Amino acid sequence: MKYAALVAGAALFLTANAFSAEILSKEDFAKVQTQYQKVGTISSTGQTAPSDARAELLKKAEEKGADVVVLSSGNTDKKLHVSANIYKKK
Repeated sequence: MKYAALVAGAALFLTANAFSAEILSKEDFAKVQTQYQKVGTISSTGQTAPSDARAELLKKAEEKGADVVVLSSGNTDKKLHVSANIYKKK
């Protein structure tokens, strides 16, 4: 029983990661930019931890079907405000 739960958990983890968007730096994205088309802009506002802002951006990107997230601006005054462009593979 434990083995089945472990296998099911691993499969869920791998499946979830197989379709998740990826955050790239502007420099890394510039190398592969011709393979993608912009599908929008997303933002995260009010988070206090960078990991929470990252998670929110990735969730929004996945909801819009994006493959890549490239941060375009960031601001902090006790709370984070981050904007990003999202891209889908051509």
